[in-house]
Amino acid sequence: MKESRPTDLSEEQLGFRPRKAVRWLLPSVLADSGLKALLAAIFGAYADKRELQNSLDGAVYRHGDDELWFDFVADLGDGFDATYSVASQLAAPELEPADGVRLPRGELLVMGGDEVYPTASSTAYEDRTKGPYHAALPDPEKPPTLFALPGNHDWYDGLTAFLRVFAQGRPVGGWNTEQARSYFAIELPHRWWLFAIDTQFDEYIDAPQLAYFRAAAEQLQEGDGVILCTPKPAWVAAGSGGESHGYDTIRFFEREIIRPTGAVTRVMLSGDSHHYARYTERDGSAQLITSGGGGAFLSATHLLPKSLELPPKKTRVPDATETKTFDRGTTYPSRQESSRLANGIFFRLPLRNPGFLGLTAMLQTVLALFVQFGLGSEPAGIFGRLVVWAPTAFAVTAVVVGGVLFARKGLVRGSIAAVVAGFLHSLAHLALTAVWAVVLRRLELEAADWIVVVVALVVTPLLIGFVDAEIVAVYLLVACRFSMNMNEVFAGQSIEDYKNFLRLHIDPTGRLTIYPIKVPKVCHEWRADPGGAKDAPWLVPADGPVQVALIEAPIQVSREAQQAPLPV
Repeated sequence: MKESRPTDLSEEQLGFRPRKAVRWLLPSVLADSGLKALLAAIFGAYADKRELQNSLDGAVYRHGDDELWFDFVADLGDGFDATYSVASQLAAPELEPADGVRLPRGELLVMGGDEVYPTASSTAYEDRTKGPYHAALPDPEKPPTLFALPGNHDWYDGLTAFLRVFAQGRPVGGWNTEQARSYFAIELPHRWWLFAIDTQFDEYIDAPQLAYFRAAAEQLQEGDGVILCTPKPAWVAAGSGGESHGYDTIRFFEREIIRPTGAVTRVMLSGDSHHYARYTERDGSAQLITSGGGGAFLSATHLLPKSLELPPKKTRVPDATETKTFDRGTTYPSRQESSRLANGIFFRLPLRNPGFLGLTAMLQTVLALFVQFGLGSEPAGIFGRLVVWAPTAFAVTAVVVGGVLFARKGLVRGSIAAVVAGFLHSLAHLALTAVWAVVLRRLELEAADWIVVVVALVVTPLLIGFVDAEIVAVYLLVACRFSMNMNEVFAGQSIEDYKNFLRLHIDPTGRLTIYPIKVPKVCHEWRADPGGAKDAPWLVPADGPVQVALIEAPIQVSREAQQAPLPV
């Protein structure tokens, strides 16, 4: 029986509620996601869902015979417009990203992490992931298969909702699901394999997971090629002299599971960073690819290192493996475009995050009232002055501590530079307060009381609060040039364009070709298509089709044994 198709974009017709893109600097979002991350980190070690998965089916999956087309997408499930723009292209029967290049729909779809934002829940998955993907591919005659790897946002509820959505054999739109665990191994044609590992916040790989992959690796032979999917591109930080813990986990897995079989890791795929970036082995063919453009806000590319040295010199997994160099190839957006977009934080921060503007307005209003209370009081003795100025001192201390903690956000280890940057950032806010306090004090001495009240309670939040938000924007613009708060300078803008995903092909000769696909502009106006075919998207763009193109020329990778292995 033909599935009923919606006649409009209402929740009643669609069966889900299309959500707006997350505004990451809203106080409520910051507080909620921060709390969930804290709880996940605290209780993750004591209630690790991976340890419980040992009782679930440990099958190794197989897809493709003589050849296979398959897709990789990551960091989806954010705003409907971006997520559905990408999903509709993944679901299309065929893509033509360049003249004469026709790519059939993938028989297999691998989601590489962070399938929902900002935190995992059944409702969030329904509205932000399952619903849009169902609308993109409602009822195909031959359903493709979907596998999903969890990222940190999927882990914020302890992986409960993720396992219910992806690991119980229920379809996600027109895609069937097969996996029973949060990690999986897939045998591909011509001795290619895809291993997807769940490293849960860069922690160790649990014993049941190692046992699963050891059993899977018994089928590997010398010369087999492995595509290794990880929740984040840990090679970037490690290879550029930064934190190596995440990459050490990958190296341990490769050393314990893959290398003893004689198989070689030819490609590493990841999301987590919301851009496209490829590093290629110097004098070799190994590829390290980040493709996190499935729907979330855009991340910067202009600060990515020019080259990576892997394995890193600082490591907890000592090995005699020769160090190799990986050179930065194409990025999307380009480094020049990314640098230009970073400047937009000055204009977009208060406009995209009105709640953040409310936060700075409240901060400056409270500080102004505390200072005015102190200036207008005539306390007797040292103790009296301490009592009068105690609220101001407390507020100033909170601003300084908050500024330092914000500067250290995203840094694994604190640094003197972050402390100095945070202190200077805080000082700028306090300087604004001091200047405005002088203005208010002069008004209090010379103007009518009602004028003072209006200025203090109306002008302060509206004007000074706006200026205070722009101080944050200027700080972010400067700090990101020194590799601090790089995520926030783009998260504060919520740029929905510049999406991307990968279409991969193993041909009958066994050659792997990777087609990096970009979706330059996200569609924001949709209309229902109630008369469409049963497998056609429910919604179509109101102003013409979504455009796709190749980010760069297709990347060819051989699994032949003589090719230089990827150093791990």
